[in-house]
Amino acid sequence: MRSGNSRNSSGGGARKGGQGQGQGGGARRGAQGGGRGSGKGTPRPEQRRYDRPEFGGGPDAQPQPWKRGSGTGSGPRKSVPSRPRELQARVEDAVRARHDRPSKPSAKSELEGERLQKVLARAGMGSRRACEELIEQGRVMVNGEVVREQGKRVDPNHDKIEVDGLTVATQSYLFFALNKPAGVVATMEDPDGRQCLGDYVNNRETRLFHVGRLDTETEGIILLTNHGELAHRLTHPKYGVQKTYLAAIQGPIPRDLGRQLKNGIELEDGWARADDFKVIQNVGKNYLVEVTLHEGRKHIVRRMLAEAGFPVEKLVRTQFGPIALGDQKSGWLRRLTNPEVGQLMKSVGL
Repeated sequence: MRSGNSRNSSGGGARKGGQGQGQGGGARRGAQGGGRGSGKGTPRPEQRRYDRPEFGGGPDAQPQPWKRGSGTGSGPRKSVPSRPRELQARVEDAVRARHDRPSKPSAKSELEGERLQKVLARAGMGSRRACEELIEQGRVMVNGEVVREQGKRVDPNHDKIEVDGLTVATQSYLFFALNKPAGVVATMEDPDGRQCLGDYVNNRETRLFHVGRLDTETEGIILLTNHGELAHRLTHPKYGVQKTYLAAIQGPIPRDLGRQLKNGIELEDGWARADDFKVIQNVGKNYLVEVTLHEGRKHIVRRMLAEAGFPVEKLVRTQFGPIALGDQKSGWLRRLTNPEVGQLMKSVGL
């Protein structure tokens, strides 16, 4: 019995000792925590004294009524007189008008513009990463200066952007090439209900117009765009944009026919001159000749060859400036590529 009691008593003493140690450890930790809080470090919020100089107070600082926990702030607040109804209504109207007014874009945001690689990607020059590589390679120019800086901001509406020396159409312009079939009227609308150019682009939301004209029986390439300045320059004789035609005529033809056309043929509305002439094919009396000129008068190729004694049986325009017809099928409409648009603009100084 004694031995058991002694064991119990020793066990109880050990437990009590353990509890004592735990309490001592807790006290020590509390003391350590208090030491950390009261040391040279930043005091805790509850330990700060806001009447001290480092917290905005001083030796003579008094608790302010609006500060939390101050004893003098518990008194009754003074009532603020209410505004007259007319004044209050005027204030509310002014606030409502200020909030209803549409916000104006800041001048800073307008000046910042868009990132160059984003503008190039939207213009169809490739992905943004591909456009960044174009910039790194020094192939991009803005307003005549080579740009190698990534993230440069530009204004697509005013800055001239070029890639490999060709202007990039950064705005919402459309450029198409149509292989006009014979019998189609070269207008966007026809009051007589005949088939016209507008029938090929009637699903476009943007209004397009044709660059130059082709008579009803002439086939070949005709350009459609919504870029007014480009269309004007392409058709103005000042810029000398050449058009190439293939004409089927009956021979035999003299050797100096080309020289006659280059020297000039007198027509009823003045002299007309060809820039180039060559024979493409000859089978018996059937000749296929190529005529290049930069004038755009009505039926000028047909009238020149007829005046020289060789009426045209069939006429096809195969090239307009740098844009060739190629193997594009009759009646097909295709969108011009970015290099083609750049070549067009370069040919007229845009």
